[in-house]
Amino acid sequence: MNRFLSLAFLLCLQYSVSAKNYFADQQNFDQTVKDTTKPAGLIPVNPVEDQAIDEVLKSRSLPKPEKVQYFSQVTKYGFKNLFKNYSYNPSMPYNSQVNPHAETYMQDYLRSHTSSLQKMKTSALPYFNFIDNILAQYGLPKELKYLAVIESNLNPNATSWVGARGPWQFMSYTAKDYGLQVNGFVDDRTDYYKSTHAAARYLLSLYKDLKDWLLVIAAYNGGPGRVYSAIRQSGSRNFWALQYYLPEESRNHVKKFIATHYIMESGNDAGISTVSNFDYNSINGAGGSPFSTKANLSDEDVNNTDVLTISGKYNAVVITKNISLDILEFNRLNPGFDAMMASGENYEMRLPHAKMDLFVANKYIILNECVHALLSGVSTDTKTVYPSRKLDFKRKK
Repeated sequence: MNRFLSLAFLLCLQYSVSAKNYFADQQNFDQTVKDTTKPAGLIPVNPVEDQAIDEVLKSRSLPKPEKVQYFSQVTKYGFKNLFKNYSYNPSMPYNSQVNPHAETYMQDYLRSHTSSLQKMKTSALPYFNFIDNILAQYGLPKELKYLAVIESNLNPNATSWVGARGPWQFMSYTAKDYGLQVNGFVDDRTDYYKSTHAAARYLLSLYKDLKDWLLVIAAYNGGPGRVYSAIRQSGSRNFWALQYYLPEESRNHVKKFIATHYIMESGNDAGISTVSNFDYNSINGAGGSPFSTKANLSDEDVNNTDVLTISGKYNAVVITKNISLDILEFNRLNPGFDAMMASGENYEMRLPHAKMDLFVANKYIILNECVHALLSGVSTDTKTVYPSRKLDFKRKK
């Protein structure tokens, strides 16, 4: 009996010590992540820029056009440590633009993920165009859409072991901070429209504090506190100089982002081919995907829609803007639309009766706007309207 009591006492003592160490480690971890004290003198302060961003973050509405224009000029410099000219130019060879550090940095990730990224390159266009549209409404670089690829593989139902969920992998507390509802009945993190707006605002907030997109990507993964700590320890804001002061997971997150951008943007000059047929059922679950090659339509869908064969450089985002149709509904009715238009093939476009009447009445105006967007390199208009959903950017108090 005494031997049993002694053994029980030792086990309790060992558990108590282990628990104490665990909670001490957890407290240190939490303090590192929550430490939002900026390294004095290392991160430049721009009162005008910071105030403009704060005004947007505190508002429930989209930024006004003049702010969008301002942000688009300001935030492009955040890629100064990745691209020599601050942004990627698809008309020039990739290797001549990217920071030399980046090429060797991402090689191991490319070796194991090139094939899957190649397959996604063309068939994910509806996702990318949709995200581009929302990022443009905040004046953010379109390259940031690839963060959703490395976060969730574009899967709206993706859930991590720590509870992050949705295409942007929001934790519940961060989601609520940026206007998303997360409770036992609703989880807006899985809503592409709402979560992408929240992600744009969160990214803008991180950029205000870090002024560098590679550091923002690292902070998105591990928290700004860890990035601040790396800046303090290294005495630098250059990602290449401070990377080894970051946790390995956050460092690798940046590597994944760069490699994904390389595959998606470098084109055939890098020997990369595109694959048009990719089954998204594998990442979107049994419910299927609106981006599969064949629309899954009910009898009601067929009865309430019209079909028109079109060809030319039409763009789904421009069409939906002009006819006031939710782009997710458009993509459900017209899977693979942008990929087919890009290939030069005809497409049997399906729209609700009233929306088809609007399209036919404005067909050539819409086509002209699509061509203009293509030639100017701008895929969206910051005034795009999605009437079937409403912005709800109510912040947590």
